[in-house]
Amino acid sequence: MIVEERLITYINSLDNGNNSLLTEIEEEAHDNYVPVIRKETQNLLKLLLAMNRPKRILEVGTAVGFSALLMEAYNPENCMITTIENYKKRISIAKENFLRAGKQNVIELLEGDAIQVMKGLTGCYDFIFMDAAKGQYIHFLPEVMRLLSPGGVLVSDNVLQDGDIIESRFVITRRNRTIHKRMREYLYEITHMENLTTSILPLGDGVTVSVKGIY
Repeated sequence: MIVEERLITYINSLDNGNNSLLTEIEEEAHDNYVPVIRKETQNLLKLLLAMNRPKRILEVGTAVGFSALLMEAYNPENCMITTIENYKKRISIAKENFLRAGKQNVIELLEGDAIQVMKGLTGCYDFIFMDAAKGQYIHFLPEVMRLLSPGGVLVSDNVLQDGDIIESRFVITRRNRTIHKRMREYLYEITHMENLTTSILPLGDGVTVSVKGIY
């Protein structure tokens, strides 16, 4: 827990909630132990979408399609969303959820390894949301930067690892050390790139918001 739980509970008590279908999908995900973005992150996305009104959105990590549907529902601009997922079981559920929402023609789900899929994409995206394998963020970055339009927004979720990011690698359990090391590399890289302006927010499990320079 990064922020005191009582404070999070209070903040979430002020949340206006989502539409009925999103609420249903979120509850189903929780019942099946599928992680979806936390309430605090949902509200941050809604704010950023309202501010930026992106027409083309790329999501890396579909899961069951909740966040893609949330971005489509709360973006005030009509948009096209491309989302990438590699886990077969979740792909079928996401496709079903897109059909339930009637958004199968607005949200395109691409199956496969994210890096390989991104290499095949062309054009630019106004908004990119990364919520996939945390140890791969640093490897996704070159393709993400190629695809992000000048002035575009990059949001990366779960970057502070429940606060473990500040710990010595020797404190981290051996199986998590590679992810810990790579996430530190990722955070250093996106905060030191000349053509990115980045803020790290202790919100949810840690979120970064980056804007690509226009030059």
